Amino acid sequence: MKTNQHLILSLCALCTLFLVSIVAVQAQQNATQPRPTKLTKPVSLFNGKNLDGWHLDVPEMDTNKNIRPPFTVRNGVLVSLGSPGGHLITNNVYQNYRLVVEYRFAGKPGNCGVLVHSSTPRALYGMFPASIEVQMASGDAGDFWCIAEDITVPDMEARRGPKENWGTTGDKLRRIANLTDDSEKPVGEWNTLVIEAWGNSVKVWVNGTLVNYGFNATANKGKIALQAEGSEVEFRKLEIRPITKLSETL
Repeated sequence: MKTNQHLILSLCALCTLFLVSIVAVQAQQNATQPRPTKLTKPVSLFNGKNLDGWHLDVPEMDTNKNIRPPFTVRNGVLVSLGSPGGHLITNNVYQNYRLVVEYRFAGKPGNCGVLVHSSTPRALYGMFPASIEVQMASGDAGDFWCIAEDITVPDMEARRGPKENWGTTGDKLRRIANLTDDSEKPVGEWNTLVIEAWGNSVKVWVNGTLVNYGFNATANKGKIALQAEGSEVEFRKLEIRPITKLSETL
């Protein structure tokens, strides 16, 4: 009987030690993760002068320090030159916000995107950080692209394709088509892209038209990134503000 009691006590002690170890590891992980920046009012992410508050992640610059960075400021406008491919990423983490982006393809139709809930760098193809991309490509503004993160929308199979091919990495079906492709303005004119992120939901408007809404996202906070993806695109406004719920309309 005493042997059994000792055995039970020993097992209880091991279980307690195991649970304490798990709690300690989780506490350490939480301590090393950046906390979201507390927003109390609208804040501009771009000061109109330089790239303060942002950092570059451009794989080609790892081996060629003399290469021209793909992001610059020109005449008070932030410009993605399109190449070499990479990202301009906020230093801060954000959560529960509305992001207003005014952008245009000044010369010809092109490709770019705003990545929300961005975290692990180069999680896909040695280039793209883990994130949910809000597409800006001409004709497809407002699509979601899942990059090592996922999100759910109504009519999922109709807008994403066969369920068995869904995924967030490699050549899986990562694109979720938007609700309308006729909300963009002609090339050369300024578009207004509004992204609301609240909890695990993301809502997107282009020029006042609701173009996408997703929920059950696998991330609910992160950095914000702009792409250099082959096309020159200008940004004249990048404003973020806190929200307490998703908007029904703009």
